[in-house]
Amino acid sequence: MLLRVCPSSFFNLRPLHLFSFSATTTAKFPFCPSLRREFRLSPSFRSSSIRRMESTPASSSSSPVNDSAADSLAKDLQNQSLGGVDEGGMVIRKLEDFNWDHSFVKELPGDPRTDVMSREVLHACYTKVSPSVEVDDPQLVAWSESVAELLDLDPKEFERPDFPLLLSGAKPLPGGMSYAQCYGGHQFGMWAGQLGDGRAITLGEVLNSKGERWELQLKGAGRTPYSRFADGLAVLRSSIREFLCSESMHFLGIPTTRALCLLTTGQDVTRDMFYDGNAKEEPGAIVCRVSQSFLRFGSYQIHASRGKEDLDIVRKLADYAIRHHFPHIESMDRSDSLSFKTGDEDDSVVDLTSNKYAAWIVEIAERTATLVARWQGVGFTHGVLNTDNMSILGQTIDYGPFGFLDAFDPSYTPNTTDLPGRRYCFANQPDIGLWNIAQFVKTLAVAQLINEKEANYAMERYGERFMDDYQAIMSKKLGLSKYNKELISKLLNNMAVDKVDYTNFFRLLSTVEANPDTPEKELLKPLKAVLLDIGKERKEAWIKWMRSYIQEVGGGEISDEERKAKMDSVNPKYILRNYLCQSAIDAAEQGDFSEVNNLIRLMKRPYEDQPGMEKYARLPPAWAYRPGVCMLSCSS
Repeated sequence: MLLRVCPSSFFNLRPLHLFSFSATTTAKFPFCPSLRREFRLSPSFRSSSIRRMESTPASSSSSPVNDSAADSLAKDLQNQSLGGVDEGGMVIRKLEDFNWDHSFVKELPGDPRTDVMSREVLHACYTKVSPSVEVDDPQLVAWSESVAELLDLDPKEFERPDFPLLLSGAKPLPGGMSYAQCYGGHQFGMWAGQLGDGRAITLGEVLNSKGERWELQLKGAGRTPYSRFADGLAVLRSSIREFLCSESMHFLGIPTTRALCLLTTGQDVTRDMFYDGNAKEEPGAIVCRVSQSFLRFGSYQIHASRGKEDLDIVRKLADYAIRHHFPHIESMDRSDSLSFKTGDEDDSVVDLTSNKYAAWIVEIAERTATLVARWQGVGFTHGVLNTDNMSILGQTIDYGPFGFLDAFDPSYTPNTTDLPGRRYCFANQPDIGLWNIAQFVKTLAVAQLINEKEANYAMERYGERFMDDYQAIMSKKLGLSKYNKELISKLLNNMAVDKVDYTNFFRLLSTVEANPDTPEKELLKPLKAVLLDIGKERKEAWIKWMRSYIQEVGGGEISDEERKAKMDSVNPKYILRNYLCQSAIDAAEQGDFSEVNNLIRLMKRPYEDQPGMEKYARLPPAWAYRPGVCMLSCSS
């Protein structure tokens, strides 16, 4: 099958209004205001769906659908016999009582070697390795009780003297079967070959009392065969950022991996933060990450890249993912009528019920599109959207040099490595999501799991789902009853020109009264705290926009109070700004973790006012824009 890739790195899927700057804008980044979807595996088709498949949330996985009734009953009885029951009737377990399953290791080909010598690992999805990090009085410094609840873990377990030893990997966790995953990936648009879990070691899979599967993974637990020339360790600053952001994203309502706990190792780790030859010793740490799966696009790419001999592994991995994480796809049949016309020809119908792999990639494309649309809604920039950092579950994964927008700047990238081309800047994320989906589609096509029409349809669904979700999100942020492209385009243009704080602006916008008789001098008062240092010309531009906005929302049937409540429910007051992270890191490196825990509590209710916490919603101080705070490298 011949796969023709568009010569452009990007596919111009970005919303038009992110790039429609006026002549007065100071933005230096070149944007292309096009919505063409240029990537094709074959000549362009028009997509007119007969019926669309609704994707199931990533949190809905269950045990395999082909278990017999007897097996299911046996599992239920086993679940009930392990651990205790709290006063609310919830199953609670000690670490020793975890219901381990280890399907990944049991059902997929593994590396026959178990040493950690850096090497190319062929014909295998994983290597069995044990954590090797050296610890000296490790300490538990932060934990998530909501993640513990997912695992049926008794919160009292966090108080165990040996908990830091067990969750750092220094002491084997009873029942675990640890391994490092093999995967590859495109990094900054270039194929990088084998990558893999270089400092993350999965302890195994736990089945909770609801039958949900959760993988426990230690990041910073030591070397693996995929570590290359690195030490397999992690430092406190990056571990704090990952712990806080994964939990913050969850409470913002954005699909993400989770974090059970954060521990210090008591050992220092040498790191060169800016790759400038100025290495220094930093405190070592480990994060216990939790997800229903850590499979990435690159988990499949690596095997497709190695030729015919490994193509069957792509199929096995796809079957595994569908069986355990997309079981509803296996239960589809032709009576579901999931057929879609993609062109004018008689044979241009894609029937998702006739090929489970086609249905699977379409759902992954839609989940990914929804994820990126939600990022854009809250101003989140991932920073390293390589294909090895893309989850098949449509979750945010691998928190490195991420950043939330402060002043609205579509060209913002939090990654110093990304500065030359800003490939992964905020505005490019929708296009990069499609580019990454295209690489995944190509992988499945090479393995002959999908054909050209199915590949094209998956990419079209990404574009359609992204635009549908993005428009809905932006309409809700402004309190609009329907999407108004011109109004939103002019707003984001004004915000970019005047560098308006993204989060605080939308929070304040909800306080605007939809009164068309508001005097001109009163129009901008609700936004005074974010419209700083604007001259007469810019003030007139904002007044003109405000008039249009009031006219648009004033025609609705809801009151100002109702509109404010709805807008506040989608516009967070608190986000994990980089400077807040850095303040917590600075204190933690001196042994004070109080600010880490303050942020954990704060980020659990990002949409609420939380009296007494207003300082965390303030505009960033001047020092927040220095390197190492607003922008970081991949070093951790």
